[in-house]
Amino acid sequence: MSESTSPSTRTPSAAVPASPRRGLVAWRNAVFTIFFLSGLSVASWVARIPAVRDDLQISLDTVGLVILGMSVGSIIGLTCSAAILARFGARIGMIFSLCLVAGGLVFIGLGSSVFGVLPVIVIGMAIFGFGNGSVDVMMNVEGAAAEREIGKTLMPLMHAFFSFGTMAGAALGAGASAIHLPVAAHLAAIALLIVAAVFVTVRFIPIRESVGDDPHTAAPRQPWVARLRENLAVFADTRLLLIGVIVLGTSFAEGSANDWIALAVVDGHGFDNTTGAIVFGVFVTAMTVGRVAGGPILDRFSRVPVLRACAALGVAGLSLFIFGGGSLPVVIVATVLWGLGCALGFPVGMSAAADDEKHAAARVSAVAIIGYCAFLAGPPLLGFLGQHFGILNALIVLLGLLVLAGLCAPAAREASRRVPAN
Repeated sequence: MSESTSPSTRTPSAAVPASPRRGLVAWRNAVFTIFFLSGLSVASWVARIPAVRDDLQISLDTVGLVILGMSVGSIIGLTCSAAILARFGARIGMIFSLCLVAGGLVFIGLGSSVFGVLPVIVIGMAIFGFGNGSVDVMMNVEGAAAEREIGKTLMPLMHAFFSFGTMAGAALGAGASAIHLPVAAHLAAIALLIVAAVFVTVRFIPIRESVGDDPHTAAPRQPWVARLRENLAVFADTRLLLIGVIVLGTSFAEGSANDWIALAVVDGHGFDNTTGAIVFGVFVTAMTVGRVAGGPILDRFSRVPVLRACAALGVAGLSLFIFGGGSLPVVIVATVLWGLGCALGFPVGMSAAADDEKHAAARVSAVAIIGYCAFLAGPPLLGFLGQHFGILNALIVLLGLLVLAGLCAPAAREASRRVPAN
């Protein structure tokens, strides 16, 4: 066999004509912006949860049910994303999805500080979740396509832009709370920003017939229902399911940290609430740093060894966090390793799922559903286990899942590095 090409020397796909450098950069930046807007929207809602609770005088259990509305909407949006792409294409699909996100934010604000009606918030959360779930697949499909054309690994950096969006949303939310800005006014302003930005941004997304964008192609187009049926067939792909296991393990570890690491520091290691919040900040920072640095590292060493190294870091960090004795320096080091171990699983899984450009939307949707199910199901499961066995013991589940993700790493191997079947 001839020597495989590295990701940095990949040639542009034949499905999309080679674009001038300026056009490729604009495409990349447009995808960065979509990721940023998605993160901004999520953090804007999360930052105002205490205000929403106070406006309606509801219990934490009820807040959990409200969040469940977003979770259900997200799963439905993820499931429908391939159909939306097949019917409307990427440009219109992303406009539609982010407008739903904006509309959901407006509903949440109206239900909170204008009408004070819980069902309005629940409806808004479901709309918000649907929009974010569907745009998640579309932006990952576009990100993977831009990554192929540019010839460098960009998906981790794109996910870092989601993190930057959450940081901006959290800062704006904190500022809005500090000046006692009503939830409705704050979220309406964010919604207007998102709508204006997406209409400008999608102009730099290229027209691609492979995702249904080009209505003027000379070739006859398969009916979208038939395309949808064909897309659902990807779930029979063993390699795709193994990629899903990689995403499952790392997403489970990431989502569980988001929800439980601060409480584990307080209840498991005996520190105060402020220290718990600081350790959570350390985890988020480590995740962001890992994603910013991940692209060059992946281009240098390729997906499989990097995923294995990440899994090893995550296992080492979790083991240290659970069994390391609980001194603050040990907890900090363990948290950094845990965050770095989770940083690349989801974005690399999205890139690997999109290697088959013809079925990229369906494959990314399938893997994203697996990942989001881990985000949604993982924290409640750990809560149940923590209630019965202690929160630190509950985290042992994550060790097994990260080991499994490391074992499945070969499924994410770049197409140029795979050994052809005989």
